[in-house]
Amino acid sequence: MNLPRRNFLQMAAATCACCAPLVRAVASEPSAKGHATPHWGYSGSAGPEHWGSLRPDFKVCQLGLEQTPIDLKTSIKGDVGNVEINFKPIPLRILNNGHTIQVNADPGCSSTIAGTRYDMLQFHFHHPSEHLLSGKAFQMECHFVHKSAEGGLAVIGVFIQPGARNKQLASVFDSMPAKEGPEIRASGVVDPAELLPRDRSFFRYMGSLTTPPCSEGLTWTVFKEPIEAAPEQIRQFAMLFANNARPVQRPNRRLVVETN
Repeated sequence: MNLPRRNFLQMAAATCACCAPLVRAVASEPSAKGHATPHWGYSGSAGPEHWGSLRPDFKVCQLGLEQTPIDLKTSIKGDVGNVEINFKPIPLRILNNGHTIQVNADPGCSSTIAGTRYDMLQFHFHHPSEHLLSGKAFQMECHFVHKSAEGGLAVIGVFIQPGARNKQLASVFDSMPAKEGPEIRASGVVDPAELLPRDRSFFRYMGSLTTPPCSEGLTWTVFKEPIEAAPEQIRQFAMLFANNARPVQRPNRRLVVETN
């Protein structure tokens, strides 16, 4: 079954319209914010299965119907528009927020997704990958978080598998703080464009934040082809975050569109 681009955009617009107020509220929060109150995490009584009961505005983590991540195993071929990425080297503004390592972006990096421009706010990492590809988890996943002028959020996901040493990841991982704390400015720069695969075929679906408050209405783009990092680089991150991946969520009849 092939899905025309217009049909997907109409369905996406209807979803976003319902969730826009919540998305705008999340987007307005500082990207360098530390732990939510109460504390949430990835295991025990504060783990993902309990997020929805930790506080009232986390309820969507439990009750939402378009939660992320998902297993990208059932999709249809379709045209959802191009992803035009305009990244450039940025200073190293690195944050350990207690849940991941995050690089905050200076203005100037953006992506145009289905005709809408989104400015990149930050990128961060999960170990192992949050999305699965036909049931398979990758060693890591990088998320590039974007915001449009209207307040909508879009995330680009990139899988990371063991392989050659990654120069761009080295610039981040060699400077990442070992403990939670405020943003630091490390020497040098990182080029986020070099953290993208050469093959830009992707999956597209409507989903949510993968951390509390799990707000829905996000446009997700996940590239099929992974990038590589040396095994020792993956271990370097895993020493800080042995598991910071939310388990996959129910697809709930959502439309996942796959491009060639």
